[in-house]
Amino acid sequence: MYAQQVKSTGARVKSLEEMDAQERAFQERIDAGIKIEPKDWMPEGYRKTLIRQISQHAHSEIVGQLPEGNWITSAPTLDRKAILIAKVQDEAGHGLYLYCAAETLGVSRDQMTKDLLSGKAKYSSIFNYPTLTWADIGAIGWLVDGAAIMNQVPLQRCSFGPYSRAMIRVCKEESFHQRQGYDIMMKLCDGTVEQKEMAQDALNRWWWPSLMMFGPSDNDSVHSAQSMAWKIKQDSNDELRQKFVDQTVPQADYLGLKPPDPDIKWNEARGAYDFGEVDWEEFFRVVKGGGPCNKERLAARNKAWDDGAWFRDGLMAYAATRDARKVAAE
Repeated sequence: MYAQQVKSTGARVKSLEEMDAQERAFQERIDAGIKIEPKDWMPEGYRKTLIRQISQHAHSEIVGQLPEGNWITSAPTLDRKAILIAKVQDEAGHGLYLYCAAETLGVSRDQMTKDLLSGKAKYSSIFNYPTLTWADIGAIGWLVDGAAIMNQVPLQRCSFGPYSRAMIRVCKEESFHQRQGYDIMMKLCDGTVEQKEMAQDALNRWWWPSLMMFGPSDNDSVHSAQSMAWKIKQDSNDELRQKFVDQTVPQADYLGLKPPDPDIKWNEARGAYDFGEVDWEEFFRVVKGGGPCNKERLAARNKAWDDGAWFRDGLMAYAATRDARKVAAE
């Protein structure tokens, strides 16, 4: 999964001539393709933008376990159950991996967790939709993880070293997630009439939320311009959304399914698919907490935090006892 609708400081992008010597050296290093490491000097806006983006990405991985985890006990076969368990386990690992990357920027994991549990921090809006049928698990793998890959592959070239290196592993595992989702859809479409109808219904419900994952158009956004100047972001939201549509429509055709957009058609002049306008009012409503499952997702994460208090307390008690023994031994 991935970070969504991330914004930087909003400051106008400075030219090299307007920068002081330290800023200019930093920008020239980025322009030369040299990775920025945690101990290197960086502008405060760069650091804050990365903390926001990486922590939001991590939150999305953690919350993203919930809609799929609901189906572990209801998977149709033992093989499907094992595969789904492995996928959910991967998402948990991605979250922890990304929290570690964010910590190198000076923010604590406790603070990031508190921001998520309080609702201050955001996560990808796609996880605020329910998984109603087994076909939803296929649609999530195919569409949601497919959109995530489309966004994350460019992040392998991100200017911040720990983030770009983390994305190499994450993208490999997300590719497995996308393939297992598409495999579920293939099996359903090769099955009974009812199974294919279930696959089409899942596509109908997940198509538009998947397009929303790339965020609103940012061609004229100052925020996006700064992130691209710092090479945190490589492509605009619209460019990524277009690539996703161009990749996914032929896959739907192969399955014998139709995306719920009557405006989809091949544009020979552009060499790409035209498609309809996303309902951005729904997008912002869900981002602000008005989605079908926003409250349920945060309640589940808060319950998990509260249920794990005994373990955290035990670790702290053990550490205190160990330290006391060391002092006594001295």
